[in-house]
Amino acid sequence: MKKNNKITIYALLAIIGFNTSCTKDFNEVNTDPIGKSEVEAYQLMTFPLVNVLNANLVRNRNFNNELMQVTVDRNDAEGRVFRYDVRRTWADLTWNAWYVNLTDLKDMYSVASDPAKANKAYQGVPLLNKSYQGISLITQSWVYSLLTDTYGDVPYSEANDGKDGNYQPKFDRQKDIYLDMFQKLETANNLLKDGTIILSTSDPVFKGDVAKWRRLGNSLYLRLLLRVSGKAEIASTAIAKIKEMVDTNPANYPIMENNTHTARILWNGTNSTTAAFSSPLMAGVRPVDFRSPGIAEFFINNLVVWNDPRIQAAYGRSGVNRFGIRPGTSGYVGIPSGYAPGTAVNVESRFYSEGETNSPLTLQTDANTGIIMNCAEVDFILAEAAAKGWINGSAQNYYYKGIADAINYWIPTIMTGGATDPMVLSYVDAADIEWNNALPLSNQTPGALSKMLLIHQQKYYALFLVDFQQWFEYRRTSYPIIPKGAGLANGGRMPARLNYPLVTQSTNPSSYKDAVAAQGADDINTLVWWQKP
Repeated sequence: MKKNNKITIYALLAIIGFNTSCTKDFNEVNTDPIGKSEVEAYQLMTFPLVNVLNANLVRNRNFNNELMQVTVDRNDAEGRVFRYDVRRTWADLTWNAWYVNLTDLKDMYSVASDPAKANKAYQGVPLLNKSYQGISLITQSWVYSLLTDTYGDVPYSEANDGKDGNYQPKFDRQKDIYLDMFQKLETANNLLKDGTIILSTSDPVFKGDVAKWRRLGNSLYLRLLLRVSGKAEIASTAIAKIKEMVDTNPANYPIMENNTHTARILWNGTNSTTAAFSSPLMAGVRPVDFRSPGIAEFFINNLVVWNDPRIQAAYGRSGVNRFGIRPGTSGYVGIPSGYAPGTAVNVESRFYSEGETNSPLTLQTDANTGIIMNCAEVDFILAEAAAKGWINGSAQNYYYKGIADAINYWIPTIMTGGATDPMVLSYVDAADIEWNNALPLSNQTPGALSKMLLIHQQKYYALFLVDFQQWFEYRRTSYPIIPKGAGLANGGRMPARLNYPLVTQSTNPSSYKDAVAAQGADDINTLVWWQKP
């Protein structure tokens, strides 16, 4: 019985956040190495942001990319994600990582709001600090949005309150979570207006540029507003807010406008697995595993047809394209995702791995893969809003700018002129993906063109490596239209969510049962609130 109690206590840490690291033994953890009895807000940014991004990138690689036909794991065994055969154990890593690190992100707000810190400063940075408060609200909203979009109803208003004795937090309804995130982002926007300085070394994302944090907060706001814009009970409010931010009062809601505003953590770009800011693709993935999945047909075929610069060797390094994709003996050839079990498939196109012969460029150590949110995503959000008539402005220009910014992120020397850059205009013409106002807004017939298909096919590539955003957007829009192989499990249905981790059933049974009663069965096919009409 004692052993079972210990297991339960350790499992609870995923939500109540008593600790943030298990890298040292408990004696070392409980020994204060610098003699401080309290922590400051500037000390609470780096580790949780890096830890969340680490989990995001690992699961992007082995979960999102398999579902969304970026890669295909050549394996006929059971439990293959690319076949929609999703085991319950997939739910644990992100749930635990996101909740544990929310403790520090929430504490950042409390610490930076403590009136006892008035008139106190560290290296000229006020300790009672509106900017750290705003950044806390933005990063909380970012992580909570990942949680609720992945699982649906989740602990929110009572989460991470274990230190106050709440070991069984209730699961808030997704609608309530979204409404509160909107309020958090409104508040953050106002807090960051003053531009209160922060310690540049405390900020792994923007190096102390508070104005860029404000742009990120409002860009995230647009992402979340668009995500619920199809939900009847909130659609009019969400659409009106998008219009206010973009058309009516844009000066009060600055957003990302170019790739200098893209939110990312730059990895150290080396093959070190222990140095600060090592890519989790290097630190947590063996080179042999990184190069083992084949590139999916859908992902590579579009790039080939478009003659996309991101797979042209001329824009890479030493003959290797910018995405670090190795062509096979037949060139850029992918694997059909969802192929029937027992079908003979060969891996030709795949990603180069670290240390591999003739691989001077590999995403495994690439400094640029740590993306929180990029400018191109914002462009495509605006393109969709314009195409639907919600905002003024040209959907075509937003669409072309999104293409340019997505490519420019990886190849900064080209398409610097955005929507009107001659190279992007030449590119869309040659690739036959130019905007056409005569197209219908939507058409789900395979092979049929529509404005939503154009936007989301390009957005799919802009969201490459960005946590679960490809999957979330597909669940919202059913775009891009990806092929369905004969070997799919789950009735060929794209999973609508991840189940709750098994530990929640034993450690928080009452709240778990309430969540299932309200949301529906705890399985991968139950739609979350914003997916329902």
